[in-house]
Amino acid sequence: MRRLRRLAHLVLFCPCSKGLQGRLPGLRVKYVFLVWLIVFAGSWMAYVHYSTYVELCRGHVCQVVICDQYHKGIISGSICQDLCRLRQVEWGACLSSVPGQQVYSGLWQGKAVTIKCGIEEGLRSQAGSDTVPGRELVLFDKPTRGTSIKEFREMTLSFLKVNLGDLPSLPALVGQVLLMADVNKDGRVSLAEAKSVWALLQRTEFLLLLSLQKDHAPRLLGYCGDLYVTEAVPHSSWPGAALPPLLRPLLPPALQQWLGPAWPWRAKITLGLLEFVEELFHGSYGNFYMCETTLANVGYTAKHDFRMADLQQVAPEATVRRFLRGRRCEHSADCTFGRDCRAPCDKLLRQCKGDLIQPNLAKVCELLRDYLLPGAPTELQEELGRQLRTCTTLSGRANQVEAHHALVLSQLKALLWKKISHTQYS
Repeated sequence: MRRLRRLAHLVLFCPCSKGLQGRLPGLRVKYVFLVWLIVFAGSWMAYVHYSTYVELCRGHVCQVVICDQYHKGIISGSICQDLCRLRQVEWGACLSSVPGQQVYSGLWQGKAVTIKCGIEEGLRSQAGSDTVPGRELVLFDKPTRGTSIKEFREMTLSFLKVNLGDLPSLPALVGQVLLMADVNKDGRVSLAEAKSVWALLQRTEFLLLLSLQKDHAPRLLGYCGDLYVTEAVPHSSWPGAALPPLLRPLLPPALQQWLGPAWPWRAKITLGLLEFVEELFHGSYGNFYMCETTLANVGYTAKHDFRMADLQQVAPEATVRRFLRGRRCEHSADCTFGRDCRAPCDKLLRQCKGDLIQPNLAKVCELLRDYLLPGAPTELQEELGRQLRTCTTLSGRANQVEAHHALVLSQLKALLWKKISHTQYS
């Protein structure tokens, strides 16, 4: 303070510059304000980052809850012993995007894996501590003691009919579920085994991992209760996927050309993505809708084979229709399932219609314009651009214009395959 008073005294009586006497206090105030603003902004960003991390990353709560239920004999699973007794499942970086779905990278048996589990609303108040809930979780309340294997089979079949539709292929899927439930391979399904596989079926992604081909989704490696482990998808087709969610919109799509794989590899990944779209429409267990179409969900292996990194936003047609049926609306935005599965609104009846405005293929082709056109071979750009524009205009119910959709899809696949076939990229 003495130095500041002395400086002010010298400036006040300096005969050399009267203008400086008027400007110096103002400059000093601006400087102090700027420093304060920087400190405040930095502190706020650090607080938000820490709060977001604490809110999103609760893997320790998942492990404590699951292992408590396992030790009590309530649940079972193929990796329970490694997870809870031998501690051989290593938790890595937090990849969660919503608090209720915990996602982590990890290691198990020397392999890179992805660990996923859900935290129910009832546990939110206990998420800040490592204490174990003293009651049996509502999630593991079915089936109840005394349920026979025949009753559990019928219970599972009924659940699948509601969520996938009444399909002739469902009994085979039920058999697959029961086979998976028999962890110790004794030819029987215990109550703990049944509770675990029933809880897993409530997870949309787990249901899809059973329903879809393994070529386009990460392979399921094991589970304990409703916690499950899949093979890791090593690469993302969108560089921004590694950024925190708040910073992802800052990365322009044009950077994909430089930060992503070479164009022929992108063409190969795209072929896998188009095959995945085809499978969603012609699958053994009904139709599925992509309800968050983004490159952040498009991954690939070291050999550039396509893998869908996140199936959380892929929904069975029966589930979407059940959500839309009788739903009140004023605009089409009121008829939205997930992020972008949108149906038209009947403004006279003020109810959502059951048919989506934009099919999977059209939404995927919108992504491919930014993903494939930059860096494409010169002789291919005009035809590729034309086909992608045609593809993005597809609308209406896919089963009503099936021939048109199939033609657009096959032409696009043929164009890409012709360019990379008989090369190192095929």
